This record gives sequence, C-alpha cells and structure tokens, in this order.
Amino acid sequence: MSNVRRKFGFFDPKQEYSVTYGVLPHWEQPGATYFITYRTRDSIPQAAFDLWQRQRADALRRLGIDPEASDWTAAFGRLDWGVRRQFARQFATILEASLDELHGACPLRDPDVSNVVAENLLHFDGPRYSLGGFVVMPNHVHVLVCFDRNVTLKDQCRNWKHYQSLRINELLGHKGRLWQPESFDHLVRDGDHFQKFRKYIQNNPVKAGLKESEFRLYLPDLQDAHFVTD
Repeated sequence: MSNVRRKFGFFDPKQEYSVTYGVLPHWEQPGATYFITYRTRDSIPQAAFDLWQRQRADALRRLGIDPEASDWTAAFGRLDWGVRRQFARQFATILEASLDELHGACPLRDPDVSNVVAENLLHFDGPRYSLGGFVVMPNHVHVLVCFDRNVTLKDQCRNWKHYQSLRINELLGHKGRLWQPESFDHLVRDGDHFQKFRKYIQNNPVKAGLKESEFRLYLPDLQDAHFVTD
C-alpha cells in the first residue's frame, strides 16, 4: 500500500458538522479524520453495560437533562459543543476500557478471522479513505481513518461490518449478528490528537498482553502524508 496518497483533515467546530444520537452522540464532518471502535456483540458483559448506562444517566442529570425524557437528545444538542464532545469522549472511553478485558468468545483472536477484517479495511485504502492505522483485537477493532468527502462515517462502518460479518460467519460456520450495530467514534482535532490515537493503536495489544498471533496491527508510513490544518 506504499503508493497510497494519504490525506488527513481535522475537525473544525467553526465549519458545518452534523450530530446523530444512539447510545452515544456521533459527530460527523466531511473530510475529517476519526478514531473508530467497533466490537463484537458479546464483548461487554451486560452487567458492565447496565452500570455504564446508569453512570451516563447520572451525568446527564448533572447537566440538567432528564435521560428518561423522549426529547433528551434535543436538550443535549443545545449544550455547548465542547461539553457534548467531552461527554461523548468520557463515556466512549469507559466502554473502550472494558473491551480491553477481552470478554466474550473473541473470534478475532483467530488469525484467519482477523485477516478477513484487515484485508477488508485495506481494500479501499486510497479510493475511499486514508488509513492512519488499525488494530484488530480479539473482540474489537480500532481504526484511525480519514474518509473522502463523499463517504460518510455511518455508511462506511455499516459496509465494513456487513462484509466482515458475512465472511467471518462463513469461515466459522456461524449464523446471526457478529457486531454490535453501533460503533464508538472520536473526531480528531489536530496532529497531536492524531498521534495520540496512533500510539493507542500501537500499544493496545501490549496493554492487553496479547501474543503476536492474537492481533493484527497496521501502521502505515506517513512520511509523505498530507495533513490539512486549515
């Protein structure tokens, strides 16, 4: 993939962006770079997820928002964007930390299975997006990526998970849903933030105590990459 011309843009709050809501809010801006985490459906125990939901509800109440109200997302959307982003980052980070405990069946520990994910991520590196790096862990995937302006976060994540699920289920002789439908994502603010996520990807297998055969790490050479700072 050395011939890929990589370009990375950063989030600019002064430019137009959109926010959608699921378990967490998701910011999207054309041409921006994201740190994305998607996970297998059994990767976080239900008890841990229930605790996380209670903590999130308490945090919303401290912000003056009733988490039981049907319009809580509208009230959340009226908060300062920095408060909203800090909230999303805090609660995504809690879930990401739980992933490193490697709960569930961990099908991606199998090198043949992790190879499906890695090859799929690399397939459109260049034509649709620029990869800053990724790691395939036993029960989740971290991707640092800048999408072309005509490629949306939601659509590309759905495409990745759909294709990978079909191939992995076929390989393992399984049926049913492999991935949780919602991913965690962070918009990258600047070059320092970008390098922070690169280091997180690089260190994640070491932190989890994995053998070399239990993960797939890809960190491309970015010497010739173009970083858009305006």
